[in-house]
Amino acid sequence: MPTRNIFKYFALLLLLACSFSATATQYRLGSGDVISVSVHGEPDLTFEQIRLTDAGTFTFPFIGEVDANDKTPGEVRNLLVEQLKDGYLKDPRVSVSVVNYREFYIAGEVKAPGGYPYQPGLTLDRAIALAGGLTERASTNRMSIVRNSEGSRKAEKANMDTLVRPGDTINIDEGFF
Repeated sequence: MPTRNIFKYFALLLLLACSFSATATQYRLGSGDVISVSVHGEPDLTFEQIRLTDAGTFTFPFIGEVDANDKTPGEVRNLLVEQLKDGYLKDPRVSVSVVNYREFYIAGEVKAPGGYPYQPGLTLDRAIALAGGLTERASTNRMSIVRNSEGSRKAEKANMDTLVRPGDTINIDEGFF
């Protein structure tokens, strides 16, 4: 019987790891993200922190400006590998990962509106807690999130369980009695 429980426990851990990994690989980079780039065996081409510019780009030795905007870390990795193969390295082994996600913003009827660091798995109720909680005039029925969707910004109605993404702007409206 205990062996069956251990198996269930490991199966649950594997499922959680796979779902986190799938989410992380689908993350699209943008302005304000901080990434790390590592080229195995090439310390001059390894950077612990590179902040993407307002245009979502960064400068890399030998290559110049690299457009990372709206690309996954894996796509940026593939781009760097191809560019480095073109006359610089024989078989470059590159890894790209997100060090710090861009901020999300919260405005309206919260005690401390402003920008806050994104954390994977962040929900609206946790974002409100980061902003000091709701004011006494806040409406829990009139909340929206403005997010980038296919190049345009769209407002969506939100509730306390809505997932927050990096770069989102949350607005908590005033409630009317």
